[in-house]
Parts: sequence; structure tokens; C-alpha cells
Amino acid sequence: MTKEELMRRAIDLSADSVRNGGGPFGAVIARNGEVVAEGSNGVTLFNDPTAHAEVTAIRKACQKLNTFDLSGYEIFTSCEPCPMCLGAIYWAHLDKIYYANDRKDAADIGFDDDFIYKEIEVQPQYRKKPSEILLRNEALEVFKQWTEKTDKTEY
Repeated sequence: MTKEELMRRAIDLSADSVRNGGGPFGAVIARNGEVVAEGSNGVTLFNDPTAHAEVTAIRKACQKLNTFDLSGYEIFTSCEPCPMCLGAIYWAHLDKIYYANDRKDAADIGFDDDFIYKEIEVQPQYRKKPSEILLRNEALEVFKQWTEKTDKTEY
């Protein structure tokens, strides 16, 4: 499939999601024009705030390919990824992101992720969701165990 056909598939998935009671987002993961996995927004369908189209597609691709590293693959998504999805895309090591609608288009229909993008730049103690360090020394012990582990799978 061409890039345009892959994007049209993501857009079709977003339209199907709306028809089925989900949010207006769809995503496709592909390699060399071949679809590996698809996802659509299931936040309200599954009562799962992490069930965004991109995350769903990444989960399916990783299960299908039996890997957590999607290097060599690209994602086509009907809208610019929110911060959570952008983070998931980076963690999955996808090579490139193609998107149709941008975050302003999403904000215009009530999906305003810009406040999260802005919050990321604020020091944790000043964010709208307060953060506080608790039991750091105990948690650092586990990090030490990880560092010393010789048979770990790095990611």
C-alpha cells in the first residue's frame, strides 16, 4: 500500500470508531507498505483512558511480532499523537509518524491535549497534578539491583 492508502485506512478506522461509539481516532502500523496492526480509539468503549488508537495499534503489533521494538515500522494515525501516544511511539522505536489532523484540529472538537504538552515542561511540584517524592531510597535499591543484573533484557 502507498502512504496515502495507509493514511486512508487510519482515517477509515477513525470513522468506524465514531460509528461504533468510540472516539474519532484510528492508527495503522506498517512496514514497506504492508499493514502489521491497526487500532482505533476505545477509551469509552472499554473504560480505559489508555486505549488510544496509537497505543492499541502498538500493543497489537508487538503481540503479533513478539517484540517490544518496532524499529523498521511506521505509524499512520488520523490525528497528531497526544503526549501519551507520542511517548508510546518513542518507546516502541517506530521509525516515522504520519498524521492527518493536527492537535489544533483535535482541540477544535474538544480534544485539547495542549495543556498536557505544557505541563510536561513545568517542574513536577508546580504541575496541576501535584507530585511528591516518597521512599526514594527504597526505590533506588531496586534500580541498583537492575544495574547489577547481568542477564537483563535492555530496552
